[in-house]
Amino acid sequence: MKITQLQLLKVLLNNGLNISEAAKQMFVVQSAVSRQLSLLEEELGMPLFVRKGKRLDAPTPLCLDIAGEIDNMELALENIRAVADDHRDARVGELRLATTHTQAKYFLPSVINEFREKYPKVKIHFFQGNPAQLVDMLHKREADVAVCTEELQEHSDLITHKCYDWNHALIVPPEHPLAKGKLTLERIAEYPLLTYVFGFTGRTKIQEAFEALKLKTDITFAATDTDVIKSYVKLGFGAGIIAKMAFEDKSNDGLLLRDMSEFFPSSTTTAAYVKSKFLKSYLQEFIDILVKHGKLNM
Repeated sequence: MKITQLQLLKVLLNNGLNISEAAKQMFVVQSAVSRQLSLLEEELGMPLFVRKGKRLDAPTPLCLDIAGEIDNMELALENIRAVADDHRDARVGELRLATTHTQAKYFLPSVINEFREKYPKVKIHFFQGNPAQLVDMLHKREADVAVCTEELQEHSDLITHKCYDWNHALIVPPEHPLAKGKLTLERIAEYPLLTYVFGFTGRTKIQEAFEALKLKTDITFAATDTDVIKSYVKLGFGAGIIAKMAFEDKSNDGLLLRDMSEFFPSSTTTAAYVKSKFLKSYLQEFIDILVKHGKLNM
């Protein structure tokens, strides 16, 4: 059994059992793919695929179980290379960071700045997406570390580190009725609202708080980007509910901020990485810097 045979099997599964595409990605001819699969099946003593004539129709249960072990094997190979790189030069490499727009703009700049001062030769790559996509990037080893609010703590195969707690706030133009007077969820629900789409920046907690009081909300506009929400609040679309930390820049001219921490439970931003992944020295320090700056935010 050869590593290349197992890698070929994984590539074939990832390409919907398309032998032609698998051969192209592995830089071999199609006949070589078929030959290596036959040799692997012969060694295992069982078929890896259900066949219809010469066509591969579906993977067998054995094939699917082996695919999981191939993932572990590939991670082990990646870890071995990372260990060697760390011994060779612990100050050179790359950091692949998966995060959301809000964290990238409002929390991470000071973190990245300190990290770059210590590791100027480490290349930093940002990947953005919703929390579920960030977790997927970790599992597919497309990212080393993920930073976001939702999803991360729900996966037992991830090691998580708390960064900081935060709350939501209401933003309105000065002339809006909610700019003055006592705030209540009942009063807020009387007006059109702008906030995040589900899965982003605590939207579920916002919804649950209103539903607990059996209040119907008129959420006329939802976005993943806090700055987009601010822009449309300025245009008069309604009152905005955003992460309070996202109000700390000059682009808020013309808007008022009102704290809403009494209405919604606090949210926690977390950093995570795959439990079985070897972290190079600079990645470990990056986590430490994240946690340190998170404490300053609290």
